[in-house]
Amino acid sequence: AALGMARLRQRAVAKFGAEDAYRMYFTPGGVEQATRASVAAHRARRFAELGVRSVADLCCGIGGDAIALARAGISVLAVDRSEETCEVVRANAAALGLGGLIEVRRADVADVDTSGYDAVFVDPARRGGRGRIFDPEAYSPPLSWAVEAARTARHAALKIAPGIPHEIIPAEAEAEWISDGGDVKEAVLWFGTGAPGARSATLLPGPYTLLGAGLPDPEPGPVGRYLYEPDGAVIRAHLVADVARQVGGRLIDPTIAYVTADKMRTTPYAAAYAITDVLPFNLKKLKAIVRERAIGVVVIKKRGSAVEPEELRRKLKPSGPNSCVIFLTRVAGAPSMLLGQPAAG
Repeated sequence: AALGMARLRQRAVAKFGAEDAYRMYFTPGGVEQATRASVAAHRARRFAELGVRSVADLCCGIGGDAIALARAGISVLAVDRSEETCEVVRANAAALGLGGLIEVRRADVADVDTSGYDAVFVDPARRGGRGRIFDPEAYSPPLSWAVEAARTARHAALKIAPGIPHEIIPAEAEAEWISDGGDVKEAVLWFGTGAPGARSATLLPGPYTLLGAGLPDPEPGPVGRYLYEPDGAVIRAHLVADVARQVGGRLIDPTIAYVTADKMRTTPYAAAYAITDVLPFNLKKLKAIVRERAIGVVVIKKRGSAVEPEELRRKLKPSGPNSCVIFLTRVAGAPSMLLGQPAAG
């Protein structure tokens, strides 16, 4: 048991940091499904900014969000139906000195009266015996139940998968997509924020938050000197048009989330690359360029291409002191390859 916990703590370092992870207790499923500490802290700050002083944390898991809420000075009722999980939450609250702010209750979330709390937070289980669950109504509890629970509270947040179809988001909810270090982690439906229908992308560790302005997609056009790769949270939130407006850019193809521009404008919401070559996709030509320019370090990115990057890398056989970023994509509907370097600034 001790060895098993030691291994779980090692796995948990990526989410909680070494200082906390090596003091906390975990279950295998709890580590997998726990919210990353930086994301939980962001959510706790948002609750605090709304004036929330108490939260009913339904489906609390091993307590990642409860810990962040308590550290923000918010009292928490942490609810889970698993006795083992509840014991883990109690142990974690005690280990981190937060026992006075976290009450743990074993119960079915449907039986909990949340009327005495300023806010409700629901993190439905999105994994089953066969792995990740993609149908929101197959969550435990289902998304429809969580939405009804949110509607009864003054404020609420529902943690959901970032791939949720926009059309099933309730009209009164604000939807926020969150990435951390460039990786999209989750989406959150917020209720009671005064911004019904809003769409936003938050990038951590910034934090940087881009609030959508409801812009139509920009018209596509030729590839300019710079190419912008929007953050995954921006793409999931359907805010590529907002980034294009920031940089004065256009799409390279109506169906591809790459933005191009003739001038360099820095934005935290997209990585910028200086493009040197725009060519129709041709493996023979690409191999010749890599050889002639002595390119030994190749970063391959793809969007809208059937080519597998690792297979292409093996065929290119890069060798030499130079580096290059290769984009495999479509330009005006045609399979293309764009070569460049990360843009300075």
